[in-house]
Parts: sequence; structure tokens; C-alpha cells
Amino acid sequence: MLFHIELKAQYSDSTQYHILLSSTGSINRTNEDKAYLLNNSLNLGMKKKAFVLNSSSSWLYGKQNNSLSNNDFSSTLNFNLYKTFPHFYYWGLVNYNTSYSLKLKNQLLAGGGIAYSILDRPNAYVNLSDGILFDQSSLIVGESYNTYRNSLRLQYHFQIKEIIVIDGSHFLQNSFDRKGDHIIRSATSVGLKLRKWISLTTALNYNRLNITDRENLNLTYGLSIDKYF
Repeated sequence: MLFHIELKAQYSDSTQYHILLSSTGSINRTNEDKAYLLNNSLNLGMKKKAFVLNSSSSWLYGKQNNSLSNNDFSSTLNFNLYKTFPHFYYWGLVNYNTSYSLKLKNQLLAGGGIAYSILDRPNAYVNLSDGILFDQSSLIVGESYNTYRNSLRLQYHFQIKEIIVIDGSHFLQNSFDRKGDHIIRSATSVGLKLRKWISLTTALNYNRLNITDRENLNLTYGLSIDKYF
């Protein structure tokens, strides 16, 4: 059994605030095995002319045969500043992560950079951004370290005939001074609109922390409910 409930809001000319609440999960049980996975997230946003502020938090929790498989939490506060050329903006963020599946005890990322929308239409959006983040981390095995990372992101959104919606956000974050230390984060979702406000959605998420040689991959699907104001 899998379930997915999502509430969304999207900016328009008159919209100043938005909220997105989602809950996904999976339960699998046989005669010998049982497993479940729960994923919850909350996103809040505010827009004022050339400034956008967003906050997001997510928690992924799961067990396999009564053994903990996932207990992963992430919280981010970020802003975009549109003060220069069309389709171009500055960004900054503070991000906190802890992940049992990646063997990451604590991680604090903070920094900023620039972004440019290669394609910027209501039904088609492709954005490329780059910047520098300071990373202060401690691992479950006991190691602690500080490093600066280059953060490269590809983000896109496509809507086909107001029926199919494709969204993706993919990060590659390499350390400047720690050879072989890189982070990969990837999220892709495909939605099929059954009605204007309800969609059948599939989401694929992948994360890899090279310093611990750990990765996770999860696929969820279900229904999403969209609300705009």
C-alpha cells in the first residue's frame, strides 16, 4: 500500500504566500518480511516584488523487519533576489541535515550564488545555478570536518497540454579541498492530472554521500491535491 497527499500553492501576480504539505509512504508485508517507509514534508514561502523567501522541512522514516532503515531529516531556509537582468537572480541558503541511512550525524550548509533561467515560460522552465557553500559536518562513525563546496544545480519544470507535469531538481556538491568528497541529491516527479486540482503522481529521489560510501533511493506514487491562492 502506498499513499500520497499533497497541498500546494503557486505564486501569481496577486499571491504573496504559499504552503505545500505532503505525506507519502509505503507498507509491504509477506509471511516472512515486513517493511514500511513514511515521508513527510512542509514548505512555506513568501514573495515581495523582487524577493522570494522559502522554508522547507522533510522527514523520512522507515523500518525493515523491525530494524531501522531510515531516519533522515532535512530543513532549509533559502531566498532569491531578482535585482539585475531578466531571468537572472542571486540566491542564498542555510540547510541542516541528519541522515541515518547515509550515516550522517549532523550537517550544516550555508552559502550563496547565482542562477539563470535558460528557458522561462509558464509551461516550460529550465534553470541552472552555481555557488559556494560552507559545510560543517559530523559522521555517525565519529569523524567531524569543515569544507567548502561548489554547489551546482539543474532544475526544470514542464507541463504538457495541462495534463502531464514533470519536475526535477538535481545537485552535485564537490568539496574544494577533500578529494573524492562529493554529494549527489536528485529528485524527479511526474504528475498526471485527473482533474484541475487532483493528479496521479510518481516521485523518484536519490541521495549519495561519497565520504561515507552510502546512498539511498526511494520511489513513491499516489494522489496529489493542488490548491492555488
